[in-house]
Amino acid sequence: MATFLYRLGRLAFRRRHFVALMWVALLTLAGVGAVNAPAAGSTSFSIPGTEAQKAFDLLEQRFPGASADGATGRMVFKAPEGEKMTDAANKATVAKTVRELGDGSEVVSVTDPFTTHAVSKDGTVAYLSVKYDAPAVGLKDATRKALETAGDDARAAGLTVEVGGDALQAQPDAGGVGEAVGLAIAAVVLVITLGSMIAAGLPLLTAIIGVAIGVSTISVLAKALDLGTTTSTLAAMIGLAVGIDYALFIVSRYRAELAEGRDREEAVGRATGTAGSAVVFAGLTVVIALAGLSVVNVPMLTKMGVAAAGTVVIAVLIALTMIPALLGYAGRKVRPAGEKGRKSAERPASSVKPNLGTRWASFVIRRPAAVLLLGVLGLGAVALPVSQLQLGLPDDGSQPTSTTQRRAYDLLSEGFGPGFNGPLMIVVDAKNSDDPKAAADSVSDGIKGLKDVVTVTPATFNKAGDTATITVVPGSKPSSTQTEGLVHAIRDDVASKSDADVLVTGTTALNIDFSQKLSDALIPYLALVVGLAFLLLIVVFRSILVPLKAALGFLLSVLAALGAVVAVFQWGWLGGLLGVEETGPIMSMMPIFMVGVVFGLAMDYEVFLVTRMREAYVHGESPSQAVVTGFKHSARVVVAAAVIMMAVFGGFISSGESMIKMIGFGLAVAVFFDAFVVRMAIVPAVLALLGRRAWWLPKWLDRALPNVDVEGEGLRTQDEKDTDPDEDRELVRV
Repeated sequence: MATFLYRLGRLAFRRRHFVALMWVALLTLAGVGAVNAPAAGSTSFSIPGTEAQKAFDLLEQRFPGASADGATGRMVFKAPEGEKMTDAANKATVAKTVRELGDGSEVVSVTDPFTTHAVSKDGTVAYLSVKYDAPAVGLKDATRKALETAGDDARAAGLTVEVGGDALQAQPDAGGVGEAVGLAIAAVVLVITLGSMIAAGLPLLTAIIGVAIGVSTISVLAKALDLGTTTSTLAAMIGLAVGIDYALFIVSRYRAELAEGRDREEAVGRATGTAGSAVVFAGLTVVIALAGLSVVNVPMLTKMGVAAAGTVVIAVLIALTMIPALLGYAGRKVRPAGEKGRKSAERPASSVKPNLGTRWASFVIRRPAAVLLLGVLGLGAVALPVSQLQLGLPDDGSQPTSTTQRRAYDLLSEGFGPGFNGPLMIVVDAKNSDDPKAAADSVSDGIKGLKDVVTVTPATFNKAGDTATITVVPGSKPSSTQTEGLVHAIRDDVASKSDADVLVTGTTALNIDFSQKLSDALIPYLALVVGLAFLLLIVVFRSILVPLKAALGFLLSVLAALGAVVAVFQWGWLGGLLGVEETGPIMSMMPIFMVGVVFGLAMDYEVFLVTRMREAYVHGESPSQAVVTGFKHSARVVVAAAVIMMAVFGGFISSGESMIKMIGFGLAVAVFFDAFVVRMAIVPAVLALLGRRAWWLPKWLDRALPNVDVEGEGLRTQDEKDTDPDEDRELVRV
């Protein structure tokens, strides 16, 4: 591995014009394709294998043209103080609004609140529902505008009017100013770490090019593969972070090689062969973690994971090829590490003060038990809120109170009760029943006898008369445990006593099924991802205990990060500071998504830090001294990489979409815990306590494992001479 990448780095250095042209051509091709591609909306949502999804699919078959997955809009009216919606003037305003909305080209139906009994008991609140034949992501702008205009006209007549439902679903704000601030912080850290504007600009430039290619490709494929804006935003978030970090590690190693007196081409080759090997394996762990999200079998999550994995692959390829090429262009503008000029290299070693990484590692080695105990207890304390974790999906009730969707939600709760915003749809498949009507009536009667039921509407049959739908309004809000209990009671008690197939669906039931599906998939996903990465790290480190320690450290950091997410987004701690206007359940996909992403990023730091320790150990240093050597050469860069990742992820906290905000915060704090507590404190403490046992590997396994030479041992035996003219052809043969 190291030898191949060494040759690749030198080839890219010498053929830098070709390499740069190749990446510019790819960027141009992807950019042109993205400009001409149709705009992406939010990804459509489905959960194969769940009861709620089966019910939606059945409705599509038995109620053709009903557009079960079509967008819905709900316009809520409130009469002025002292008036009622049943007053003649207010009824006339509502009737005009119904006619106005019914003229829309994508409208399937509009309900009249006075014929559907959609008026509150006190007569002050009423609502109408609009059904569209296209999903929310496919609605025309003119259709959304017509809904807003109708509301404005009713307001002008003196009514309070708010609009809910997914028909007004806004395109998310990916991050904007916050993302730019994150990049600015990353630039400052790079300048401090690499010592010059030119050196700092290389990781930023290559990361931006990589993300631009990745996001543009996603835009090109968005229509065909149903990739939403959330998918591209997350791909950009992760691609930026790893792209900067991977380039940083290679540039940093290049400067270290220059400091040892090597010429620039040789330094590029050795940096690519050693740090590049770590980049490859670190990137593989991230790709495994992200692509592994497909085992959950939720299309939206699979697309997010695969798209982000694709940007990581691009980041690795750019780091291995474009960085060496750009270092060739930079020439002497990228200086050796720790030097302001060549003369400083002649200083006696005794006059050089140990750097902070060396001093910190020496401190930890002297007190490993205390550092280990403090780190574990600290992360354990932060993880405590996880015990109160509540999962769910955001609805209009989680929107800021400044939005019309949230105000419509509150008006409906005020007029019709908290459960009105989360009605359950019961689908009765009586195709094999002797008396479909009797079967539907039996189901209705059974549901009426359950607790927490406010309303059960009469059954509505399809044209064939073999399938009915019943709407149930719970007494509690959609995200409550009482409503979840009602769903299970209908499925377990009522459905089991009916001779028809009874399915519960609707947004509330879909959320419950989604959370359950993700909970069921978490353990298999962990086993797959951690198992594959564990095997990969055994090959890299040729050790059993080092990969095991890496996996356990990851669990600590991800639990602590989830604890912080619960404290902020569920409990409201520091919510005002972070722009969290409404607290509520944590998004169902958050735990499994964080496990995937954080595991990959955690292994990045593990590989970058510990491979340098392994390199020192196999070259004859004692276990303790190898730890110090690893920190001497890698700690500064790992810290810089972590700060950059935190800045990039933190920039997305300013997003207007709650999911992006929550993921940005979760990943930022996870990187902090993993890099500064686990990798910088717990890892050296554990290695100090284990000593030589940390690098133990059974002889039979040592013989069976392939030798990937991440430490660059093959380069040590290679004569430091100019590359043979036939080397390019040799690389092609490899």
